[in-house]
Amino acid sequence: MIVLIPAYEPGGTLSQLVRDLRASESEPHVVVVDDGSGAAYAGEFDAARRAGASVISYSANRGKGFALRTGIAHIVEQFPGEVVVCADSDGQHRVDDILRVAHRAEEAEGAIILGGRRFIGDVPVRSRLGNAVSRLAFRAVAGVRVHDTQTGLRGYPPHLLGWMLSITGDRFEYELNLLLDAAATGIPVIEVEVATVYLRNNASSHFRPVVDSVRVLRPLMAFGVSSFGAFLLDLAALQVIFALTGSLLIAVVGARAVSGTVNFLVNRYLVFRSRATTVRSHALRYLALALAIVVAGYLMLTALSALGVGLVPAKIVTDVTLYVLSFQAQRLVIFARRATAPVAKNRELVLSSRRR
Repeated sequence: MIVLIPAYEPGGTLSQLVRDLRASESEPHVVVVDDGSGAAYAGEFDAARRAGASVISYSANRGKGFALRTGIAHIVEQFPGEVVVCADSDGQHRVDDILRVAHRAEEAEGAIILGGRRFIGDVPVRSRLGNAVSRLAFRAVAGVRVHDTQTGLRGYPPHLLGWMLSITGDRFEYELNLLLDAAATGIPVIEVEVATVYLRNNASSHFRPVVDSVRVLRPLMAFGVSSFGAFLLDLAALQVIFALTGSLLIAVVGARAVSGTVNFLVNRYLVFRSRATTVRSHALRYLALALAIVVAGYLMLTALSALGVGLVPAKIVTDVTLYVLSFQAQRLVIFARRATAPVAKNRELVLSSRRR
């Protein structure tokens, strides 16, 4: 097995963690990625090398997601076919927990293994807040219950490593994006309970509860703003066109055409920032989704009404369900980004770090 540790300005526990891992019965190979910590921390990474780790370094801080992809690219080239366990450098993960996650990943073929904390005892407020926000957001979008979405202790089978390189997000949002894509594509996610450990009130953590939670939630928030804006535009256009034509049919169709076009362009260029294919191809997929949403909405309302659900609650349930499905369809199918750029970028970093 391979243990991958991304590290930014490590707090002094890194080399001991490497030493303890190498001294364990499993003797895993350890790959450490120095995420642009700078000269002041060179001694920490030298100590990690002496303890038995392979260290990849680059000059500028790029974020945890970028560091993880860099390490994965290195492992794919140097250690093909190995289970990979990602762990944090700040002492939060005990060696026996890291190895338990690794062995579970070897046993559960095809599944992602999460070392899930239960946040029992004296847990810093910012850690409780950050995890609660991402847990609720993940369940709302993916429809899957995961207790600890922010855990850095994760095990991956070898056949998923190429897929990991295709996931976007350079900072803390990368790990949540992994779980979102796993849920959407049917990759099983299994949680293994691990100890909740915080040293010095988690002082070495670089997670910022407000800024990084917003970063994690940005696509969902932007999609919500875009959808609400389209609703307001549709309402305004409906009144204007009806006043000009006096025809309700023309007003309804015209307003939906205006609001739908604007919503499509906003989602393509601002929400999902996709240039993976042509505007025409995106537009055709978007139109097909819009028609499918209309049909699905009608069928859901009919079914709920037949079950005795009132119109208002049935409308709320239907719209919330279709909102989540529409978000996932646009993110993963209609406006999905190609993975070639992140893969090539991280491979180049691995090669350049070897030349140093």
